[in-house]
Amino acid sequence: MNPLTETSATSPNNLYSRKNPFLAELLRHDRLTRPGSSKDTRHFVLNLDGSGLTYTPGDSLGAFGRNSPEVVDELISLLGFEPDASLKNGKGESTTLRRALSQDYTVNRASRKIMSALTQRIGQGEQRNRLMELVDNADLLSEYVDSRDYVDILKEFTEVRFESPEDFVTQLTPIVPRLYSIASSLDAHPREVHLCVAVVRYDTHGRAKKGLASGFFADHADMFVKNIPVYVQASRDFRLPKDNSTDIIMCGPGAGLAPFRAFIEQRVHDGATGRNWLIFGEQHRATDFLYGDELLEYQRSDKLHRLDLAFSRDQAHKIYVQHRMLEQSKELWTWLRNGAYFYVCGDAKHMAKDVHQTLIDITQKEGGLSPEAAREYVNNTLMRTERRYLRDVY
Repeated sequence: MNPLTETSATSPNNLYSRKNPFLAELLRHDRLTRPGSSKDTRHFVLNLDGSGLTYTPGDSLGAFGRNSPEVVDELISLLGFEPDASLKNGKGESTTLRRALSQDYTVNRASRKIMSALTQRIGQGEQRNRLMELVDNADLLSEYVDSRDYVDILKEFTEVRFESPEDFVTQLTPIVPRLYSIASSLDAHPREVHLCVAVVRYDTHGRAKKGLASGFFADHADMFVKNIPVYVQASRDFRLPKDNSTDIIMCGPGAGLAPFRAFIEQRVHDGATGRNWLIFGEQHRATDFLYGDELLEYQRSDKLHRLDLAFSRDQAHKIYVQHRMLEQSKELWTWLRNGAYFYVCGDAKHMAKDVHQTLIDITQKEGGLSPEAAREYVNNTLMRTERRYLRDVY
């Protein structure tokens, strides 16, 4: 995500923070992707009533996930300890093994630390030899750990013995919050916060696995129970223009649409006269058009002035958001030259890089600039001097 900072000392948000999260209640849980989609994207509505928490479009919600009960049970069985065995967690709090593995430590992905610990808790033999081969080879160890969780490892190294529950949990990494771009305007949805979450699911080593926070929200979060630890984390600069007459261009494929749903809701609420242009992409229109009915209604009512869609797999050749940008390069350049803000949200590794380069290409082509001047305009003038090119990428 963009650099983020906690809210100021005078904000009511300081009542709750990463160290002292609010226990929110899940009010709504909808599947956004339709049957037949290769993706699983969900819409969640959380109740903030009584928290004093406030947010502005562009902010993120920090949420602490919990581990899958099935994985926790299997891990406890492999360890050979009683689920209710008492211990102290990393905060020095008294708890049980089951509770600690459920909500205090990350168990869906293994860390390198555990491998060194295993070497000291396993006797001589073939399993130890295999373990030492891994530990002594940094590249091999990294590859091994990256695709496994603790269940996978303990199933392979069955001769490992931990002395106590605390002996095991001290090797684990504490759960950290997942930051989700908020997908709602507080003015449009008082006392609520909405999230658009792409659920991470994958298979490795013969077992189905899932992301910690997204899997918790999708499969294990109870409805109408105040037990989801959350807090608001404010953005430094991923903000709507202060002048409501300013045009905005929003580029958000997949769940990167989240903050732009909030932007549109806020602009509609405020009666902004500036135009809104959304460039959205996913795989298939029939199954992956997130918030499609909402967006089309905004378009019909002239609240979304341009809607360009890139469904990559609805034709023989793949079309992505950067291709739609190029198709509309003259119009996009005109908006930018007339003061529009350009926003992008989503994958930093591939999409955001492609969009960034496309913006430079459009600047060069439509602005008649040299490659060096185009890069200077995008990288410095737009991003740093005028701050009209803003990114929320991760």
